[in-house]
Amino acid sequence: MAKQYMSMRNLRFLLNEVFKVEELTKQPIYQDHSKETFDMMLDTAKQISDTLLHPIYEEMDKNKPELGDNIIHVHPQVRAIMKEFGDGGWIAAPEDYEHGGQKMPAVIYNSCNFIFHSANTAAASYPGLTTGAADLILTYGSDELKDAYLSKMYAGEWQGTMALTEPHAGSSLGDITTSAEPQEDGTYLIKGQKIFISAGDHDGVENVIHLMLAKIPGGPPGTKGISLFVVPKKRIENGELVPNDLQTAGFEAKMGMKGCPIAHLIMGDKGDCKGWLVGEPHNGIRYMFQMMNGARLSVGMMSTGLASAAYYASLEYAHERPQGRKVNVRDMTTSPSLIIEYADVKRMLLFQKSIVEGCLSFVTQCAYYADMIKASEGEEREKYQLLLDLLTPIAKSYPAEMSVQSTSAGVQVLGGAGYCADFPLQQFFRDTRINPIYEGTTGIQAMDLLGRKVPAKMGKSLMLYAAEINETIGQAKANDAIKPYAEKLEAVLQKFSETTMKLMGLAQSQDPEVFLADASLYLETAGIMSIAWQWLKQAVVVQEKLADTPQGEELNFYQGKMAALKYFYNYELPKTRGLIERLNSDDRLTLELDKAYLV
Repeated sequence: MAKQYMSMRNLRFLLNEVFKVEELTKQPIYQDHSKETFDMMLDTAKQISDTLLHPIYEEMDKNKPELGDNIIHVHPQVRAIMKEFGDGGWIAAPEDYEHGGQKMPAVIYNSCNFIFHSANTAAASYPGLTTGAADLILTYGSDELKDAYLSKMYAGEWQGTMALTEPHAGSSLGDITTSAEPQEDGTYLIKGQKIFISAGDHDGVENVIHLMLAKIPGGPPGTKGISLFVVPKKRIENGELVPNDLQTAGFEAKMGMKGCPIAHLIMGDKGDCKGWLVGEPHNGIRYMFQMMNGARLSVGMMSTGLASAAYYASLEYAHERPQGRKVNVRDMTTSPSLIIEYADVKRMLLFQKSIVEGCLSFVTQCAYYADMIKASEGEEREKYQLLLDLLTPIAKSYPAEMSVQSTSAGVQVLGGAGYCADFPLQQFFRDTRINPIYEGTTGIQAMDLLGRKVPAKMGKSLMLYAAEINETIGQAKANDAIKPYAEKLEAVLQKFSETTMKLMGLAQSQDPEVFLADASLYLETAGIMSIAWQWLKQAVVVQEKLADTPQGEELNFYQGKMAALKYFYNYELPKTRGLIERLNSDDRLTLELDKAYLV
């Protein structure tokens, strides 16, 4: 196991030097915090990760969960982890004081989660899911539901989940068939099945609380007829926990993320599974998307965390592994070169670094917008909400897709060793492969971006986003060292905007399938442009710091930033040319292809 899995220096650079998070404490909602409290939160997260999470990362993968006695038995440390996160206030951290929270800003909360997921993404998933589920009860649940569930969930004694997917429906939630029959006592009898429920059952907690989608008979068809329910594995009767007719049929034999099982649940097999309605009937999709959107940002962060761990593991190996000699060395009696000396290895490492630090900056940007939504009112609040809505599918998908490529590059740096279980690279690759699928696949995110978010409010979101990018471009143009990169990004933004206008024209004149056929390529283009923006934003700060003539490690840090920026602009940003060319093409191969040809 590699010693390092993330860079606290880089994280503090982003928070303090780029985003200047201390300025958040000027907002009334965050006025109780200070730079000192933020530093303490980050340091505590790193300490927990070093001592509790990281040491068992590989062990949780090798010692897989087992099903027995209607419960999934997980690694024994899961119970200690849930207790630590409960006792330390991490599960309730973003909430108000009255609910046991700390009013922790999203930029800090997400940064701490980045540390947790870099150390052990499977372990960090348990408390993270509980936070999301508890937040739904807090926002939309009755006082009775809050009193019954929140204290135990925030304490880490009860697990929370989101239970959406069914065997026949998958991502098509309008086709779910789990039913909820209303009863005279105000409860509902739940009957159906759910699959792929992360942390959906385990013995690391006393109880599991499912935030479950189901349909009340007689409701509207499709997604408009879906309601949200609290469905516990054990329900409370006369102050005691009793079985709730919710069985664990099994769990999937996954490629990765083995330390956190995904359960197959059967509800109401004996006709006695009770659920409690959350909010109003037939509003379940709207409620659930609060948790879903938060989860999508979390997927972006956990993807970046895994890519970070893979980068530092491959970097460590490259500094230690002698192999062959550089091509200009003719004397075979000389000692072999370390592979870090080879241009192609440095290329792969720069690729990883540019993805990790670029994606971390972008997801942090989104978290900053989330904080400003809470701190603002009126038009300003609308601005930040529109920006966050627009960028959420990008922040989920681009880090997820690039984490797969980045961890794959890490495997390649190690060569054959990277493919073997003796080294952690293969586990990082297996663990991150689920992220482009989690919380809506990349294709679904692409259709959400191009089909919903971009056209919303007559394209106002995209205009606001272009203004944000142009502000950074203007700052960068004032510095000769980075002006050429600002001009490159400006050109891509112009082409992207023109392409968007053409696609919006197609949306008005053609079948929706036409303009959405290559939505994934549009999303990829937006992702590359977004990370390029973040690198330019970092470079503005880096140039200010280099003007102060730093020395030693600080000089290396800032020069490393410039190297990663140059890599991204010279290797990744040019990929937008081919993507934009394809997006502007009138060829309709994928739409018109006869499926019989796929033989």
